[in-house]
Amino acid sequence: MIEVVKAKYLKDYQIMVFFNDGKNGIVDLKNDLWGEVFAPLKDVKKFKNFKVEFDTIAWANGADFAPEFLYNKLQ
Repeated sequence: MIEVVKAKYLKDYQIMVFFNDGKNGIVDLKNDLWGEVFAPLKDVKKFKNFKVEFDTIAWANGADFAPEFLYNKLQ
């Protein structure tokens, strides 16, 4: 099972994500911020205020991405 163990905001909508299998890389979520839950995260101040919880990255408004989704977006 893929899990996010650490994440660090870089710039714009880019986050460096570290996974439990040792893989890591940059995830750019700019084009994934649509819909009722994710649209508010287009405000970079809100976007960069995330935390790692429940094995992925999550925001205070309840938005999160499946760890597998993030893993597949690694650059």
